[in-house]
Amino acid sequence: MTAAPHDRSHYSYSAYADPAMADGFDAARFSGPIGTLIAEAQERVLLDFVRPEAGGTVLDVGTGTGRAALALARAGATVTGIDASGQMLRVARERAGRMGLAVRFDEGDAHALPFEDRAFDVCVSLRVLMHTPGWRTCIGELCRVARRRVVLDYPALSSAAAFQALERKVRHALGARVEAYRVFRDSVIAAALGEHGFQVTGLHRQFVLPIALHKVMGSRQATERVECALERVGLLRLLGSPVTVVAERCASS
Repeated sequence: MTAAPHDRSHYSYSAYADPAMADGFDAARFSGPIGTLIAEAQERVLLDFVRPEAGGTVLDVGTGTGRAALALARAGATVTGIDASGQMLRVARERAGRMGLAVRFDEGDAHALPFEDRAFDVCVSLRVLMHTPGWRTCIGELCRVARRRVVLDYPALSSAAAFQALERKVRHALGARVEAYRVFRDSVIAAALGEHGFQVTGLHRQFVLPIALHKVMGSRQATERVECALERVGLLRLLGSPVTVVAERCASS
């Protein structure tokens, strides 16, 4: 049995219901040299972990403006995107139309996916666990409807994102309108997936320095140089974030 949808007053619903947020979402996050770098890197990791194939079915949970769903469709997968925000889905459908891609976009709640058990080969969920009110329920739903594989991401507790998350929680407690997201230990995510019969088989960390700092620098070349240097001395493995993981269904589950 799936859980009931959560209170729609939570910011993870209300903020993304704003048409202006939907219209400006991609430009705010993926424009400019650093935004483009982030988008390209995320797409490479996504395709590597999902391994889409012609006829394979993928569910993108929290699809937003459809960036991941459209990349997977271009690679040959049969994709369904689901999101709680009708406004974000409006943008996703417009983008799919411009690109000539047949992706199904439906409104729905990540805490109670309207699909049968093991309905999709792969389930993807990006930038959801950090915001959603019931992240454990969401992981359970992803695992329930995935036949083979789950791909998800999260900001790491061991990274600079933890300081920003704490700062936002304090501001939120003081009444500021901010997205007070959460951060995770790798072991906590692995354990939650394990409870539903999935084992982490791959992990990718993106940056050591905060994305906001890279955007202030404003140079793709400088970002690549700095991050490569930090990776060479082992800091990416220890402090890198966001983290993307792929988990496979265990043979016994």
